[in-house]
Amino acid sequence: QRQLVESGGGLVQPGGSLRLSCAASGFILDYYAIGWFRQAPGKEREGVSCIRRSGDSTNYADSVTGRFTISRDNAKNTVYLQMNRLKPEDTGIYYCAKKYSCATVAIVGNWGKGTPVTVSS
Repeated sequence: QRQLVESGGGLVQPGGSLRLSCAASGFILDYYAIGWFRQAPGKEREGVSCIRRSGDSTNYADSVTGRFTISRDNAKNTVYLQMNRLKPEDTGIYYCAKKYSCATVAIVGNWGKGTPVTVSS
């Protein structure tokens, strides 16, 4: 079954760090750009970051620039999101998704279950 599985979320205090993982099964991850998205309670899902197939180009939402780092290990079929200096407004369900390009909005396939991140003291 072709799917992406998110993991690594949890409860963390403001200023703390988490590393999320997005593991692919049933397909070769490096055929796609991969985007991270999040949905805060009561809000629409928004894009957080994206990494190109080769990993040589990344982009970030203004709200996370300088705090989050996206990376990929194609040998492990996994994309990561390192999140530092977390803020309460980073709370939400985090999802990863395949994309044909980081320049496009659309994702390929369906959303996964996501991994919850809660930033609270």
